[in-house]
Amino acid sequence: MFFNRDVSGSSAAPNSDALIASLRAAGGWGNGDTMQIDFSLVVLSADTSTPKLSFTPNSDFYTPDCDQADVPIPAGGNLEGESGYTCTSDGDCHLLVYDGDEGKLFEMYRANIDGAFSGGCLAVWDTTQTYSDTLRGDQCTSADAAGFPMAPLLFTADEVAAGTIDHAIRFTIPNDRIQQSYVRPATHGTRTSGASDAPSYGVHLRLRADYPIDSLPSAGAQVVARAMQRYGMYHADGGNIALTAQSDRYTTAKWDGLLDPHDLAALRIEDFEVIDHGTPIALTLDCVR
Repeated sequence: MFFNRDVSGSSAAPNSDALIASLRAAGGWGNGDTMQIDFSLVVLSADTSTPKLSFTPNSDFYTPDCDQADVPIPAGGNLEGESGYTCTSDGDCHLLVYDGDEGKLFEMYRANIDGAFSGGCLAVWDTTQTYSDTLRGDQCTSADAAGFPMAPLLFTADEVAAGTIDHAIRFTIPNDRIQQSYVRPATHGTRTSGASDAPSYGVHLRLRADYPIDSLPSAGAQVVARAMQRYGMYHADGGNIALTAQSDRYTTAKWDGLLDPHDLAALRIEDFEVIDHGTPIALTLDCVR
């Protein structure tokens, strides 16, 4: 899949410098132009014994983009940013569940289980399949605006503690820095307001090979930076906190003492280059599954 391809030797886009300059002119990263890490996304584990619940689609469910299916709900689990399954914060409230027995990854945006189960866009990914470049369908969203799976792009405390991340990383920036189009392997975008010379949704950034990784303040930060050099990071959604890691609630290693939310704050937009993924595709929102 696109997220575990080594791109350390891939060519930068011919207009990489111009795209990076556009991001700089628009303000760089969000969050006051500071790369920060969000540790709130949880990936739950399920198996054949896990009970499944049906849900009622809410206003964030789109047809035919999203899947209507029963979702495994592990006991004692939680949504993104929540202690349980109730969406109390009015945030994204992502529900991410991997069923290893079934070989399926269930990812839902704006889930809420408070007696009844309501949910936004559900994307059910077949983890036994190598998808084509159009993933679940061209012009189709997923639980993330770019149409990507989320869980495979989240780095974990166990990976960082082991010293290697063998996949690309998910990142977000404000939508006023992205033009209204997308590039493969993204299949979707949203109504952005970036300039015509801005990068497209799904833009693939790679940390420059000459970046002094040893200057970063922790061994954990250096592990993440090496993954950025080898696999890069894919723009997946609009947001202010650039990087998203997996919560350590269900991992053996813990983030405390391993990686701080600001350990990568030294990384600037200019430290990256854009990998060439072809001509931007106009956004029509006409999903074809």
